[in-house]
Amino acid sequence: MAHYPSRIVCLTEETTETLYLLGEGNRVVGVSGYTIRPPEARHKPRVSAFVNARFGKIEALQPDLVLGFSDLQADIAAELVRRGYPVMVFNQRSVPEILQMIRVVGGLVGRADRAEALAARLELEIDAVRAAALRLPHRPRVFFEEWDNPLISGIRWVDELVEIAGGEPIFPELRHAKLGRERIVTPEDVVRRDPEVIVASWCGKAVRKERIQARVGWERVAAVRDGHIYEIKSAYILQPGPASLTEGLRQLHEIMTAVACGAVTASTRTDA
Repeated sequence: MAHYPSRIVCLTEETTETLYLLGEGNRVVGVSGYTIRPPEARHKPRVSAFVNARFGKIEALQPDLVLGFSDLQADIAAELVRRGYPVMVFNQRSVPEILQMIRVVGGLVGRADRAEALAARLELEIDAVRAAALRLPHRPRVFFEEWDNPLISGIRWVDELVEIAGGEPIFPELRHAKLGRERIVTPEDVVRRDPEVIVASWCGKAVRKERIQARVGWERVAAVRDGHIYEIKSAYILQPGPASLTEGLRQLHEIMTAVACGAVTASTRTDA
């Protein structure tokens, strides 16, 4: 595969995870400091956070391709381009776009066949969850809390996964807003829409259930009153890659099933 990139720096985890799933982890020479999947990738040199990078360390790795994610990494990408490196920045914000990213990464490294097989398998798994969700006796109203102060509602792919899993997001009109500040809601907004489930994922810090319960007026919210407050770790739901389509979706479906069927299981409770 000498005609394709062999020394790849990944500035976020989604592309790292994808390359390893394609059997091409050996091409990854540098990763984000937030990388946790797969475990073996954690031994690679760490060259970036999310909005900053160690350019000298990247240059020392002599990459022939750098992969980034989102407009938030535009400045990093521009600097690397100025330094002469080929850069591909993805901006996937929906489930179809995540699948497209996987296919494009495969094409970039000459493994389009493997990428197509991986994306097709993920699509089948998603369809299976969607079909199972259709059999639920009830679709709970869901507030996905991406951040606590200010309150930020879930981004597009998260809202889509909630729907696939069997829930109804309470702020569907905000899902297309790409920036967090465009998805800020007030505590009163949440109370008015009265979610039956709160799924929180505070990027980079643990969810504090007691803080959610203590918000003024939230004792009237069905999710708080009935004890349906859950956490999904941000690594499994807020990174738009294979993990969100598998583990993140699985956890969401477990929660929706438990709530819809009235059988909350200890394994999915934040206080378990």
